[in-house]
Amino acid sequence: MQKARLDHKYIVVTGGTSGLGLAMASALLREGATVAISARPGSRLAACVADLRNQGYQAEALPMDVRDPDSVRSAAQEIGSRWPRLDMVINNAGIGMRTVNLDFLQSPQPFFNVSPRQFDDVIATNLTGYFLVSREFFSLFEKQNAGRFLNISMNHETMVRQGFVPYGPSRAGAEALSYIMAKDLEPFGVTVNILLPGGAVKTGMIPENVQESVRSRLLDPEIMGPPVVFLASDEAKGITGERITATLWHEWCRSHGIVPRDS
Repeated sequence: MQKARLDHKYIVVTGGTSGLGLAMASALLREGATVAISARPGSRLAACVADLRNQGYQAEALPMDVRDPDSVRSAAQEIGSRWPRLDMVINNAGIGMRTVNLDFLQSPQPFFNVSPRQFDDVIATNLTGYFLVSREFFSLFEKQNAGRFLNISMNHETMVRQGFVPYGPSRAGAEALSYIMAKDLEPFGVTVNILLPGGAVKTGMIPENVQESVRSRLLDPEIMGPPVVFLASDEAKGITGERITATLWHEWCRSHGIVPRDS
């Protein structure tokens, strides 16, 4: 029997119970990885992991609130004691504009109408969460002198789109953080890359009343599968500081002299 591409790889995916997180976790699991599905504790996390395990995958639950330093620290310690090593952490947990403005696509709201609490909630999850998770899980990578962070982002156009405060700034900040992390962690043998879909995706972040003309153009979350599997594989060793767009995956591969396995 042919060895699966990600056999013996141990990966944490934050925000892994739905949307992009679940799509990436599923792609990694299909290739043989052991994946800790991380989300806030509750029935949703338990049901998601149970479903994946019933399909025969090596999925595990990792309760964690990325906004809470103590919760993140406990999760990192649990992984350190549970697994023989940690190969990759995917920072994906996030909340979108629906938490601020339910009709944000058709009725953009100016930044001055966003409450401080709404602003803080999005930043705490989408930016501070990436920082807290990376800071704590780096301690495991440091012991190994190896490891990979993959931070999920979005199009630059969306970061500066009218009505997208605080979501746009939160993702812009996460990208700046990613590039700085890549430089800071290079001496430790730890890589940091950015992956984004390349457009709006069919997830719970999209309003239910969105026009059909818009909905028909939404990307499928599974578009993240081929690049995330590559970035978790041995073929991606040493690749760092890259910003990869899933819709342009094959173009990125050609520009780097890589033959994608999904071609």
